[in-house]
Amino acid sequence: MQTLLNPTNDYVFKRLFVEAPELLVALINDLRPDLPDIASVEILNPNIEPSDLTGKYIILDVLARDTQGHCYNVEVQVRRYGAWHKRGLFYLARTLGGQLSVGEDYQELRASVGLHLLDFDLFTASEQERQQALWRFEMRDEQQPSVTLGNILQMNLIELSKADRLGLAPGPLRAWVTFFKHWQEELTMATVAHEPVQQAMNRIRELSADEEARRLAFVRERALHDEVSFLNEARREGREEGRQEGMQKGREEGREAGREAGREEVAQNLIALKLLADEQIAAASGLSEAEVKALHERLKH
Repeated sequence: MQTLLNPTNDYVFKRLFVEAPELLVALINDLRPDLPDIASVEILNPNIEPSDLTGKYIILDVLARDTQGHCYNVEVQVRRYGAWHKRGLFYLARTLGGQLSVGEDYQELRASVGLHLLDFDLFTASEQERQQALWRFEMRDEQQPSVTLGNILQMNLIELSKADRLGLAPGPLRAWVTFFKHWQEELTMATVAHEPVQQAMNRIRELSADEEARRLAFVRERALHDEVSFLNEARREGREEGRQEGMQKGREEGREAGREAGREEVAQNLIALKLLADEQIAAASGLSEAEVKALHERLKH
């Protein structure tokens, strides 16, 4: 039996939903149930360029627009890096700002919705954060969250691994989480009744039987592994460079401390002779005159 391609590979993810827009419609409807269901979408970035598969820091997302003009940025993310959320906000804001032409009314603005499936735990600082896997960020007042500027700019995050561990209430969202986490488990997937997820499984089987799709998925996976290795190597080199600099600084500080001790020893010997003035001792030892006076005081006690 042939191994199935991983739907969290962003190349596979994009092929899956770009080539079956009805599945993308179902995914959007299931992930953002606060908005009215949509019936169809136009894929705004259907192509996958060869350079996209090997480019560093590239995420293969799906950008779509429904018949009402609302835009959706849908992506899966398996790598956690420091500025990923800023990137998401930047592209979401750019999508919102790009809707209007010169002279058009702001009333024509439609929602820009980000749907991000994260295959890693993001919020873990507190027990409360560790017990939540679904997040929605909108423009709301800090003191009165019920006062909102609307959901015209909205970012939805789903921590897949956490959602799978915590267990969601039975329904479409739970079915999608099961798909993205257990696509290889035939018995588990057989228990999922949600029709769009079953269709997604069929598409994964079709893609997995396509040798070219398998090759390109491997190219993409290798590029992601290379990127992670590159970043880890850079961190290791940075730590080693810092360690070497620390050791060098320690040696220099040690030498300086040794020189300081040597100067003080010379000054102490000259003070003990009681033959020279402080100014002469300072010139002979390398200490300042103030340091010689302070040494005098210490030796008296």
